[in-house]
Amino acid sequence: MPAVAIEFDDIGLTFAAASRAPTVALDAVTCRFESGKVTALIGPSGCGKSTLLQIARGFLDPTQGRLRFVEGAGGNTFRPAMSTVWQAFNLFPWLTVIENVAFGLDLAGVPRAEREERARRAIAAVDLTGFEDRYPRQLSGGMRQRVGIARALVMEPEVLLLDEPFGALDAQTRLVLQEQLARLVETSGTTAILVTHSIEEAILLADTILVMTARPGRVAARIDVDLPRPRSIATTRDPGFSALFDRIYELLRDEVMRAMVVGGGDN
Repeated sequence: MPAVAIEFDDIGLTFAAASRAPTVALDAVTCRFESGKVTALIGPSGCGKSTLLQIARGFLDPTQGRLRFVEGAGGNTFRPAMSTVWQAFNLFPWLTVIENVAFGLDLAGVPRAEREERARRAIAAVDLTGFEDRYPRQLSGGMRQRVGIARALVMEPEVLLLDEPFGALDAQTRLVLQEQLARLVETSGTTAILVTHSIEEAILLADTILVMTARPGRVAARIDVDLPRPRSIATTRDPGFSALFDRIYELLRDEVMRAMVVGGGDN
């Protein structure tokens, strides 16, 4: 399956309001999400990170600029197949793990035998073999989020969107799942966009990090992560990790302070 790059060309988005001035969420965002790579978006609350994902997914239309999808080394292509992993688990409580994972395949009309085989492969990829017949209420928060990741992977997307996937989890579980997701993205070759507030998470998972300004959101800096893969919690002890962390923090500090004055909002 050819990898797909996503290009934002001078993208802007303004929300109109009847009783107050319009809100400029994004302003002249120009960036490229490289094919087969993981790009992290990091910035203060309200800077438009999640809004960019919604534009990429087609849930929102920009008020200015152009969105392009480029397949391989060729020209433009149609909107690629995408899957999203959200911060909220969004599992159906009345379905088992395997039924939750296979749900999208069922809607797509995939035959039952193929559906079950692909669902079991995705469940194994997130280390949940043996839990196929459990219900979400019988799982921990970390396990429920792994089901969410499996549900996205089973669709074999050309682009994987990750919107604060571990934001609702405790710190220890988050570290374990960061390592697990790092292994998955390193082997999949899927184009992925990760929205996160965590500098550590961005460095561990991404090939490139885009640092965004406070609202209206713009791209303040593009940083390439040249740390070797595979990455794990041990990577955080690498001097290169510390240098990257400090550089990103310096870029974010003033923007976070500015966002606190302007006020929060969408991610």
